[in-house]
Amino acid sequence: MSLIDDLEKIERMVLPTDPSFRAIERDVLDRHIAEARQNALANATDDFLLSLMRFLALPGNGHTRLIPNNAISVLPLRFVTIGTAVCLLSAPPAFDAAIGSELISINGVPVSEIEVAADTFLAGTRQRKRVIAPILFVWPSALIRLGVFSGNGTIEYQIRDEAGRISEIVPDTANRVRGAALYPRNEHGKADASWSPLTFLEIREFGSRGLLLVLPSFFDPGETDLSAAVSEAASRVRSRPCTPLVIDVRGNTGGNFLRTMPLIDAILEGAEGRRVGVLVDKFTFSAAIVFVAILKHRLGARLELIGEEMGDGLTFFAEGGTIDLSTGGAAVRYSSAFHDWAGGRIDATTPTEIADKIVPVGSLELDGTWIAHSDDAESRDRFCQEVLDRLKT
Repeated sequence: MSLIDDLEKIERMVLPTDPSFRAIERDVLDRHIAEARQNALANATDDFLLSLMRFLALPGNGHTRLIPNNAISVLPLRFVTIGTAVCLLSAPPAFDAAIGSELISINGVPVSEIEVAADTFLAGTRQRKRVIAPILFVWPSALIRLGVFSGNGTIEYQIRDEAGRISEIVPDTANRVRGAALYPRNEHGKADASWSPLTFLEIREFGSRGLLLVLPSFFDPGETDLSAAVSEAASRVRSRPCTPLVIDVRGNTGGNFLRTMPLIDAILEGAEGRRVGVLVDKFTFSAAIVFVAILKHRLGARLELIGEEMGDGLTFFAEGGTIDLSTGGAAVRYSSAFHDWAGGRIDATTPTEIADKIVPVGSLELDGTWIAHSDDAESRDRFCQEVLDRLKT
């Protein structure tokens, strides 16, 4: 097997299947395929993967992308975009004092300029690109391609702490770790890259104020735990028909929204006056956005959307699957079905069970802005109490 085999696998399995590529001119596709082929023939694995990132980002569809995390080695720094700032959330002990600081520049190049240079390598919306981009900041081969690093010498990260003090950290470029160790395939934005939800549901009671439902994921390979959690949430919601709710889907990267429909139904049943606040962030993706869209369609002005712009838009291609590249070691996510939750449109690729649920939401405009680290449950609870008090008035 060779890198050429990886490229031909994409041409054979992804391009004919993924409808998001239909809008790309054939000569543009051919140009990017030729670049990937050239890097494959040179056996330049990282350059090959970077050329595939650009190629698969062409449709601008976040569900269609190269996922290099398992295939690459990165410097042992975990950066995450919080709001619009790129922050250091994890680092070796020598750099403990820098954790929590904002990244200002790399080798003197401002982060804003690096983000512009990285734009064509990243698939999807502006917010999705902010979620994915930080792995490029610690991947030396990417920094070379982005014009930030020569390939020799040091990589200097200029950072600013909460007090405004500016300093530099200079990691040993020979000390690298597997990308997936610090950058999960489904980026959730938490400090611990290995985080996964211990439960599909957390319920917080705030007495007469109302309820907080935390729904961290809709992805359940076993297909039973999520349904059980949704059933529990639905029962609790039905038992409090006049109670305001806050639903937290920050960091929920998606899964199967169809399994959440019983909860949506329960929120509406016998509670014509119920008001609901939903917390979202840039790490809210895919099925979690669909969940919010259906709630918004049904509740209308009784729903408040609070947080920041989510990671996907309302019109996209999804479903599909993932293929592994045997030689390059990366994964390729591809799509097969059209979704339009803005206009309520479907086409021949939209599965029947999804087409039956699609509604025209128009847009999901924020009613309030709130950006907080998703690990901070104490701040979340305080904020939720404020939201519940407002929803009762």
